[in-house]
Amino acid sequence: MAVVRANQNDIETLARLMRAEAESEGKLGMLMVGNVGVNRVRVRCLDFKDINTIQRMVFQSPGGFEATQKGYFYQGARQSEIKLAKKVIAGQRFNPAEFALWFFKPPGGCPAQWYNQANSGRFKSHCFYQPSEADCSEVYSTF
Repeated sequence: MAVVRANQNDIETLARLMRAEAESEGKLGMLMVGNVGVNRVRVRCLDFKDINTIQRMVFQSPGGFEATQKGYFYQGARQSEIKLAKKVIAGQRFNPAEFALWFFKPPGGCPAQWYNQANSGRFKSHCFYQPSEADCSEVYSTF
């Protein structure tokens, strides 16, 4: 069962985003990027009040993903990445991104906070950030 609506085009768009943002981080890194994306579609808080589809999430501006501005994002999705996208759409969560709404790749260590959001952990070169329950309790809900 999907935790967000997704047709084949949505699945492929999410798969392309996951690859473009985190291919160098391997499958788990791509799954975590997918978690952030799905979380943004699921919630109606903070910067994501009007982000209710995968397409709106991927192409959100301002505040979206840098990968959408690069040619690599626009290459077709591969079956391996489509399988990963389907996992996060089905609700599989991966720590430290399970409740994260943001991630970024700092030049050094992960700051304890980023835009007033708490660091939930690091995976390889990406730091993940999740809101407080007071700011966005929806992200912590079960499916």
